Amino acid sequence: MSKEPQNFREVEKGIHTDLKGRMNYGQYLHLDEILNAQHCLSKEHDEMLFIIIHQASELWLKLAGHEVEAAIRNVQNDNFRHAFKVIARVKLILTQLTQSWSILSTMTPVDYLKFRDELGPASGFQSYAYRKLEFLLGNKNRKLVDVHRHDQKVFDEMSRVLEAPGLYDVVLRKLSERGFEIDADWLQRDCSQPYEANDSVQRAWAGIYADPEKHFELYELGEKLVDIEDAFQLWRFKHMYTVQRIIGHRRGTGGSSGVPFLKKALDTSFFPELFAIRTDL
Repeated sequence: MSKEPQNFREVEKGIHTDLKGRMNYGQYLHLDEILNAQHCLSKEHDEMLFIIIHQASELWLKLAGHEVEAAIRNVQNDNFRHAFKVIARVKLILTQLTQSWSILSTMTPVDYLKFRDELGPASGFQSYAYRKLEFLLGNKNRKLVDVHRHDQKVFDEMSRVLEAPGLYDVVLRKLSERGFEIDADWLQRDCSQPYEANDSVQRAWAGIYADPEKHFELYELGEKLVDIEDAFQLWRFKHMYTVQRIIGHRRGTGGSSGVPFLKKALDTSFFPELFAIRTDL
């Protein structure tokens, strides 16, 4: 009697193999569309890497936006347990995105320059999933919506998110509901404008952090927001450094200054008061 190879694994009798006319894995995930969406414009080997990294990143960014929108609803409805869950998920998504830059960094400057011109004016700056996530987190800029005027559906969605309260806006309103004094004009501010630090907000967070046991939900929420900013800044830094490694200080394909433009983002804080209070604790 022949002996089965050591690494042989028998297919169990209960495994479905006749899937004709039934839902299968590829259909559920629309893999025929996803796996055939890589259309290289050159014959260069590394263009496939470049496309897949960015396509995968767009999916992760879409999911991050989906989770932040859930967190906004959760905070509005006092569902802090689920808010903590989805915010923690956003942190891990950003960690995943940060790791993807390491994979892209295996592409050398010479490899990239072989097909870079094929991109024309296409650039990650035009990513609406990324822009939506930034808007949801409070980094608003009306001028950036203009980049999407060529696509009415996307333009309308970006305009909606620009005007709507972001995550930090609803958090500050919740602090006010819980009895912390936030300037009334700050609570009613134009949410389409970039967020600026406010003394009344800083005093509110200082009160929460002074007695975390009494204000545990808000204290934990504050720390979850810091987690997001921490992960987002690491992603921004790795992005900037990867671009610098591959193209140096060339201008970006989308028309930006490239690395200098990306460095400016590192000075942008979503939740400035949460970092400011750490000095005074």
